[in-house]
Amino acid sequence: GLLLKHFDISTRQLSFHEHNAFEKIPDLLKLLKSGNSLAQVSDAGLPSISDPGYDLVRAAIQEDIAVIALPGASAGITALIASGLAPQPHIFYGFLPRKEGQQKAFFQEKVAYPETQIFYESPHRVKATLENMLAVYGDRSVVLVRELTKIYEEYTRGSISELVAFLEENPLKGECLLIVEGAKEEELDLEEVDLIQEIDTLVQEGMKKNQAIKQVAKQYGLQKSELYARYHQD
Repeated sequence: GLLLKHFDISTRQLSFHEHNAFEKIPDLLKLLKSGNSLAQVSDAGLPSISDPGYDLVRAAIQEDIAVIALPGASAGITALIASGLAPQPHIFYGFLPRKEGQQKAFFQEKVAYPETQIFYESPHRVKATLENMLAVYGDRSVVLVRELTKIYEEYTRGSISELVAFLEENPLKGECLLIVEGAKEEELDLEEVDLIQEIDTLVQEGMKKNQAIKQVAKQYGLQKSELYARYHQD
């Protein structure tokens, strides 16, 4: 809005966000089908990345409406470049579950992933999130990025426990994201992991047996067929 005003551009603007996306998409499709062109602009980062852009893109594609993307800054990738952690491979997750139990369960699913992981987080939840992460991941390297591309941009690098201690003395303000080192091969001692028990636990929680085997195999970098055979052998 500010940029359009600066350049004296008076093109019609429509609000489009997670709370009104469902009801707005049919109207936007009507505009497109009547010959108009629409540009979706995110006020933070890129559309579709932690934004409702994906829903509009998918709806347009289903209606055979051409979709093009114009690249711009994405907070996760921008921070990854300067983080000092391995940029490839990486996984972008966006915002984490808020509740402690759900968050720890989420981390438990990702604990064996070798990729560098990118998370968005609210400043008042970062310390608790790092404590949950420490309990599941152990003391990996992590980078806390604050106020990216703004005047108070700040990178704080260290181990997870060092950042928890830092946050005890330095309360956070502004937009934050976390970049976390992936699992190293030497951390993954599968002899100590009861894979069969993990599958049984998922089945008890209501997951189908094949799906549980698939998830545990992916989590620990194993072939599904190999784990399937081992599960039925036991």
